[in-house]
Amino acid sequence: MSNLATRWECPTYSVAAADHLRGELGVSAAVAAILVRRGHDTVPAALRFLRAEERHDPFLFAGMDAVCAKILGHVERGSRIVVHGDYDVDGVCSTAIVVRALRALGADPAWLIPSRLDDGYGLTLDTVARLERERAELVITADCAITSVREVDAALARGIDMVVTDHHQPGDSLPACPVVHPALCGYPFPDLCAAAVAHKLVEALHRSAGRDPAILDEDLDLVALATVADLVPLRGENRRLVRMGLRALERTKKPGLRALLRVSGADAAPPNEETLGFRLAPRLNAAGRLQRADAALELLLTDDTPRAAEVADELDLLNRERRDTEIRITAAAEAALAEQAEAPAYVLAGEGWHPGVIGIVASRIVERYHRPCVVISLAPEGGRGSGRSISGYDLLAGLSACSQQLRQFGGHRMAAGLEIDADQVDAFRAALAADAASKLAPEDLVPRERVDALVPGAALGLPLAEELERLRPFGSGNPRPRLLVPAARVEGVAPMGKDRAHARFTLSSGEARARAVAFRTSPRALAAAAEGPLDLAVTLEPREWNGIVEPSVVLRAACATEGGACEELTPDCHASREESFWSVFERELRADPEQWPWEGEEGVPPLDPAPEPEPARGAAGARRLCDRRGEGLAGVAGELIASGETVLLVCADVPRRRRALADLLGGIGAGTALLAVSWETLAGSPDVAAPFDHLVALDPPPLADGEVWLIGAPGRSRGARGSAHLAWGAHEVEFARACAREQLDLRDSAAELYRALRAAGTLSGAKLESALRGAGPHVRKPALAARLVRILGELGLVHYGQAAGEERLCRVLEAARTSCERSSSYLAYRARLAQAESYLAGQAAALARPCGQASGLPLAVGNPPTASGGTPPAAEPVAA
Repeated sequence: MSNLATRWECPTYSVAAADHLRGELGVSAAVAAILVRRGHDTVPAALRFLRAEERHDPFLFAGMDAVCAKILGHVERGSRIVVHGDYDVDGVCSTAIVVRALRALGADPAWLIPSRLDDGYGLTLDTVARLERERAELVITADCAITSVREVDAALARGIDMVVTDHHQPGDSLPACPVVHPALCGYPFPDLCAAAVAHKLVEALHRSAGRDPAILDEDLDLVALATVADLVPLRGENRRLVRMGLRALERTKKPGLRALLRVSGADAAPPNEETLGFRLAPRLNAAGRLQRADAALELLLTDDTPRAAEVADELDLLNRERRDTEIRITAAAEAALAEQAEAPAYVLAGEGWHPGVIGIVASRIVERYHRPCVVISLAPEGGRGSGRSISGYDLLAGLSACSQQLRQFGGHRMAAGLEIDADQVDAFRAALAADAASKLAPEDLVPRERVDALVPGAALGLPLAEELERLRPFGSGNPRPRLLVPAARVEGVAPMGKDRAHARFTLSSGEARARAVAFRTSPRALAAAAEGPLDLAVTLEPREWNGIVEPSVVLRAACATEGGACEELTPDCHASREESFWSVFERELRADPEQWPWEGEEGVPPLDPAPEPEPARGAAGARRLCDRRGEGLAGVAGELIASGETVLLVCADVPRRRRALADLLGGIGAGTALLAVSWETLAGSPDVAAPFDHLVALDPPPLADGEVWLIGAPGRSRGARGSAHLAWGAHEVEFARACAREQLDLRDSAAELYRALRAAGTLSGAKLESALRGAGPHVRKPALAARLVRILGELGLVHYGQAAGEERLCRVLEAARTSCERSSSYLAYRARLAQAESYLAGQAAALARPCGQASGLPLAVGNPPTASGGTPPAAEPVAA
């Protein structure tokens, strides 16, 4: 798990495009958002990605006809053919694919896998001399030699025919021989690994020879293994190759792969990308890192089951040795970085550190500390180093800036290798740190975690877990989706595992609970960090245990939820506080108490019954209505805010919601203040919502016509656009009910205000406003104050008025003890409360149903119901 200093990266995206995918493909909101964020923002593009069927003809490689003719000519003549590969998984697999194909075509090829420690990478002049001594007539390279211009020239000069198959970045010039390279030969998909390039070459050879290319499916297991291990992007044709390759691996007849599945403990379940990347690939790579890579090639080529078992056991032992060596060197490297812990880049060196694993160690250091890191293995003849970087720092450019301290170096922006004299290590360390300090800002050194979708805790179930499986295969370019659950709670932390180095806990978000685990995370540290709400990045997948399939929630990163700011939007937000209070107060005094303030208001036409909105596009002049009740505000509103589009929250009472909203969503909006509006303001002044792309109803409206106010009915709002989301749950319904009672069940409030006015005497101006607002953390709203004054006036208890040009004045009248029921306005407000409670009770009942999620809840769009039933509480007098 990443540390708690993580910064989230959540790319913006078009919510409309995601909504369109939801409607057309039937996917969830989370999956639609992931597809759009990853560039599959149209139905055809999303279908291509989900189906993973992309396939291209191998003869789209320019010059493929000539390559096939050359190779088949040598096969027919019985020439000595050598396949020159590389020592990593991709090199070994591509070599095996070409060798197996040549055998099937009738040739008897030899192969050559260089030693990482003795020969180095690729085709060398020493190797060319060796090939000449061994009377090679044709050399086919696999996963190397695109930059070996001098070496290819030397081979050609010795009468050795050459064919280069590779996928690496070329140099300024190309070898003077036939080349098969996806990025150089005009192939429609340039991101194939070397094994996939070999697969395409073999397909072309079989077709040119008039053979059935169906035999190619037998080696798709090797193509998938190399594609995942070499970290090429899992998009386009690579997705098809890996999907089909996993199916081929499940039924493979290769004794070597079956033995490797056995020793890695991966033979009990269908293989997946993790099987390839974390079980098989490390064992094949261990041979090249610690001993001889041709042991891995022997394993892939052998038809002898007992021999395959022996080699697989050998590779398993080598992998354990590699892992132990890696752990030992990582511990030594971490001890060495204590003196440079605050440096913006690390250079760690040690004698006897195995050069075959220092690249892995550098990766581990970068992952844990988020600093560029170079790890150097020192020996008497000098040092060999391997470096890894972070996204904000070009490591190759950094090495170039320090070239005076280096013998030689090479690589690319994120990874590089070097050779150095031992007495230059300290100078190199200082130079690299200085270069990194000049190019990295402090924020670049804070880990950044990309998340693909924000979801409520309620979404972390089996349905979404199974739906996410449609996005497989996962890997480079298409990582397993990270889901951000904002403002969640970590509860019940307990140790897990034999060494108790992992943690299990309960993830709590709103009303939802989910069991989760955090691997390689101290339970004590997690519990200490979980004192407040956390933004949690998790992965979700289905896992089978004892015959039961359950959702598996794994914590990947966390950071403390930062409180934000929430501001209330009002129609006269530019007016002064005093002007705003009195304008609303006077308007409420003039309003008909039997009607809601936004009905029949002067200058505002009444609402007409609205048609049921279309689920995808909505009617002209109205917003799309999206019913997401019961899903949780943090996931619904948070995902919309993270889209980068403008969002307005709609609440029953903004002041009472402000702090909770700021705490709940403050960490999502990247420092932007959230804006919220009350239902009363929205319905009375719908134009306040016109600038926003999305409206999110946190609390339900006080009556059934609220959806019309939200979508912007024709004739009531100008410029309504985007979408409107119903996002309330059971707690929000109860909150709305309490707010309705506060605003419309006025007996106690009227008595409280009357006592305050009687104690103060005649009031005017600012003192009157202060008395009407009342004291406490939540003062009275001006509309509520006006209703109370209206009731008290009708009961003959107070007199309020304003003569022309004079201050507003309120004085208490002498009156006998009386009852609220003598006020017609009081009864009218109680009738409106009955309407609200009837509607809200229906919302609560619908949410309480077991199937009550999102579209399963009824929508009410039309005129508000008339008050019916509901006997008001027994009359109680207001003390005079």
